[in-house]
Amino acid sequence: MRHRRKGRVLGRSPSHQRALLRNLASALMLTEREAEPGEAGSPRVSGRIVTTVAKAKEVRPLVERCITIARRGLVAEQRAKEFASRAERDSPEWKRWRESDTWRNWAQAMAPAVRARRRVVRLLGDKQAARIVFEKVAPRFVDRPGGYTRILKLATPRLGDAGPRAVLEFVGGESQAQAVRPRPVASGRPRG
Repeated sequence: MRHRRKGRVLGRSPSHQRALLRNLASALMLTEREAEPGEAGSPRVSGRIVTTVAKAKEVRPLVERCITIARRGLVAEQRAKEFASRAERDSPEWKRWRESDTWRNWAQAMAPAVRARRRVVRLLGDKQAARIVFEKVAPRFVDRPGGYTRILKLATPRLGDAGPRAVLEFVGGESQAQAVRPRPVASGRPRG
């Protein structure tokens, strides 16, 4: 009996499952980074990864949770901007601001944003991916209350073990103008 054990095992130990989900979520976030066109491992389309259907369904809640936490952190950062100093760091004006009550207000307003960043880093296990979530992904979904990703099942199974494949991608893809298209079949004599 499962006794309230939720989620798929995916043929792995619990620590391996966590590592797999973190790596998949980080990989999805890292597709949003600016990669040079000829760079090895750079994604063809940003904001999209291809994996199995089961893995996509398992990693989706983690990705959604990270984006929601980042959205709340961005709201806190916006509130903290009204108390921020415009002076250059370590200048006399900045040092006066650092000793004032305005800095205390800024630090108090900024605390939820720092906590959100730390939580996303802990969930993803990758600082670069967490930075991308806060700088690129979360600002796109500020007005959206949830449902930041979608899963599209692919018609062709994975080569080797014929596992069902799916695309996990961010919704609202202005940058994702290209759709997943099957490769054209070579014309010629019909087999049979």
